[in-house]
Amino acid sequence: MAVDLTELRKPARPTEPVPARRGSGLARLYARRFLRNRLAVAGVAIFVLLVLFSLFGGLFTPYAYSDADFAALTQAPSATHWFGTNQGGNDIYASAVHGLRRSLAIAVSVSVLTIVVAAVIGSSAAYFGGRVEKTTLAAIHFLLVVPSFLILALVSHRLAGDWRVLIVVLTVFGWMSTARVIWSVSTSLRERDYVTVAEFMGVSPSRVILRHIIPNLGSLLIVNLTLGVVATVLSETALSFLGFGVQTPDVSLGTMLADGASTVTSAPWLFAFPAGLVVLLTVSMTFVGDGLRDALDPTSVTGAAGGRR
Repeated sequence: MAVDLTELRKPARPTEPVPARRGSGLARLYARRFLRNRLAVAGVAIFVLLVLFSLFGGLFTPYAYSDADFAALTQAPSATHWFGTNQGGNDIYASAVHGLRRSLAIAVSVSVLTIVVAAVIGSSAAYFGGRVEKTTLAAIHFLLVVPSFLILALVSHRLAGDWRVLIVVLTVFGWMSTARVIWSVSTSLRERDYVTVAEFMGVSPSRVILRHIIPNLGSLLIVNLTLGVVATVLSETALSFLGFGVQTPDVSLGTMLADGASTVTSAPWLFAFPAGLVVLLTVSMTFVGDGLRDALDPTSVTGAAGGRR
């Protein structure tokens, strides 16, 4: 059989470009859906500004949150004290910077820890099933009916209101609802083919849960992480407002609200500035959470619009 040597002399055709991985394509799609939501983008911008204010806002004032200016007690906002002072002469601007930083540290830490605990417990209960599932759900349902707010108040007050202890306490009593949602979603994931194949190959249960079930809950975990920040801010603010959260000499947005509640009419700046920060923080994270939910959910209005384009 003759061989056409001219074909062998032809230069090799350039290889076709390798298509982008599916994961990166989905990331771009989710980003487009998210950026189409103006409220979500505004929420990100507000949250970033709040974080920058909490980290670098103290550079613009010579006062620390614990400094007292006895020559300016309960002074209205001025060129010297931008947000005014309280009854002890503490600068409200410096207190707001420190209080926002403390509240953000508590909220983000509790939200992350809560999601981790809920993801592990909820997915494990769904994967193992049987007695493990029944026992876990019974414990979750029992903890959900326990008056957790009263226990939170008593424990945090007993331990002198240390913000680190507050993080632990809020985490211990804050994972149950999220774990139940994760369990209900994971019950369908445990029947997927990739889980069956992993079990057939002898993969350990812990590896199946960590590598095959929890990663497929990514969208649910991200949305709950974002909205968990809002819930934690409100819980911490309520506890500190009632005197069971962060304790003096430390400062949080809740303690500032408690200090300013009794002087709303005579010195409104004591309440207005921390209240404004709480509103901005909760509203921004709510917008971000709604935007992420719409972007990651293909059945949402934003997702459907993105799919038609």
